[in-house]
Amino acid sequence: MATKRTKPGTIRTGMGGWTFAPWRGVFYPEGLAQKRELEYASRHVSAIEINGTYYRAPAPEVYRQWAGTVPDGFVFSVKAPRHIVQTKALASTGERVGRFLEGAVALGDRLGPVLWQFMPTRKFDPDDIAGFLDLLPETVGGVALRHAVEVRHESFLDPRWVELARARGVATVYTDSPDHPNLADLTGPFAYARLMRSVASRKTGYTAKGLGDIAATAAAWAGGGDPAGLPHVGKPQATGKPRDVFVFFISAAKERNPAAAMALGKLAGTA
Repeated sequence: MATKRTKPGTIRTGMGGWTFAPWRGVFYPEGLAQKRELEYASRHVSAIEINGTYYRAPAPEVYRQWAGTVPDGFVFSVKAPRHIVQTKALASTGERVGRFLEGAVALGDRLGPVLWQFMPTRKFDPDDIAGFLDLLPETVGGVALRHAVEVRHESFLDPRWVELARARGVATVYTDSPDHPNLADLTGPFAYARLMRSVASRKTGYTAKGLGDIAATAAAWAGGGDPAGLPHVGKPQATGKPRDVFVFFISAAKERNPAAAMALGKLAGTA
């Protein structure tokens, strides 16, 4: 009798934000009204990371408006405000965390992971970081939450961070950044990548081989694998359990990121 295969998780690809002047006439058609850019973008990629929330958290009605603009199955990742993640004692931010999340859950089923991006100066303080992770709830207002943490200091290249994040069910962001330490250890029930190497001279930001390699990695993650060729602090742990995967193209040659996301979506079979 043939072994029944487990269906892999969903792979979603996208970019940071949807308002960027150089995308007009390149990604967005000439003459498209700016108020329709989110509607257009959400029909061409499967997720968008909202970066503006890092500077100012919108009112719940704004989140609801965004949610009503995008199609079924589309999700937003929401970047947590800097007034939280830049606080010296992260474990003291419970009230601010609560207020932010109470607004973000207005996205309802369009809410994907919440991204907590630490400063490059944020060192790994096990007690403070553990206290902060304990502030991140599994649900708010009946909406299930998923949390991803992007670390940017080399002190997080520590097995204690990996163990702590796994114990709390928090994903560690893989960035492939040329400027910050990288770790691809899978610490949560989903995988989250923020890729920062697109180049302006290529229409899709990456070479065909580069995109193929990213697609293969995303497929491995979705199927429960843990590619050993990526940088790990601990030993790769392939669980065989399906995972949802979020891949965002961020920074670098920003004008190419929508094309990179669309090309990867085709390779991953999600476009």
